[in-house]
Amino acid sequence: MIDPQPPRKNVLLLGATGTIGHATAQALVSAGHALTCLVRPGQSPDIPGATIHAGDVTDPAVLTATFAEGGFDAVVSCLASRTGAPTDAWKIDHQAHMDILKTAGAAGVGQFVLLSAICVQKPDLAFQQAKLAFERALMASSLTWSIVRPTAFFKSLSGQIDRVREGKPFLLFGDGTLTACKAISDRDLATFIAICLTDADKQNAVLPIGGPGPEITPLEQGELLFELLGQPARFRHVPVAMMSAIVGVLSAAGRLSPRLAAKAELARIGRYYATESMLVWDADSGCYDPDATPEFGTDTLRDHYTRVLAGEVTIDLGDHAVF
Repeated sequence: MIDPQPPRKNVLLLGATGTIGHATAQALVSAGHALTCLVRPGQSPDIPGATIHAGDVTDPAVLTATFAEGGFDAVVSCLASRTGAPTDAWKIDHQAHMDILKTAGAAGVGQFVLLSAICVQKPDLAFQQAKLAFERALMASSLTWSIVRPTAFFKSLSGQIDRVREGKPFLLFGDGTLTACKAISDRDLATFIAICLTDADKQNAVLPIGGPGPEITPLEQGELLFELLGQPARFRHVPVAMMSAIVGVLSAAGRLSPRLAAKAELARIGRYYATESMLVWDADSGCYDPDATPEFGTDTLRDHYTRVLAGEVTIDLGDHAVF
């Protein structure tokens, strides 16, 4: 007997102008869902098969009008703060999502799929606290929910491609083996998010997810880049203590200047990603567990680097540029 096709759903997608959001929009259309994307005024993403509505997601009146017109079955949110700075994080990662959840519930929406982040396992930063606060609210709601916590994105591991291609050394924090991740592509993550709408095993669940293994360290990322470029590996090591010193100086100065306080938070974010793995955290053993980190998809980091170096893919790091 042939299994019936999953039901087509009327979906509202938030965050469609980001790289993951755009890929998710394409995955939802490909899966046969009726898709509406609420985007910032002035944005016009090219998503064939989707209806585009412009409006400020932080405006409750816009949300009320959007849900009143849509008759949506589900909300998928790839919405996130651009920088992770405290004010931005609590405005977008928490409050905007709280308003969306409240409006969706009042409109009779039955399902909510949230793109979160695996780093909320060890919440030392404002944006992690903001995301966790909304996760708790979503889990306590009456909606069927899925919370997707991906590991590192290919984009986040692409910041040094240009400098290496220019003949500069690959920068490593410590010895380059302090952290590891199972990076996942936009396409594979988008497919996983879309599956959450129809797979009961992925509903009312927190879902850490990575790409094809094995896990890879920054040292191995650099070695891979040099190999693909046909160059001898060259590294420059940056002491983690130097980052901590920078955080300390900016934090002290931030008591007198909101601008420097924001820079201090960005420095803390940088230090966090330089010292914490993007893998499932085992609280009992007090370490990250690559074997417990689920894998999904077929796209590898080697494939991604190869395509970027061949000019087939361009990377816009935007607010995530570090090097």
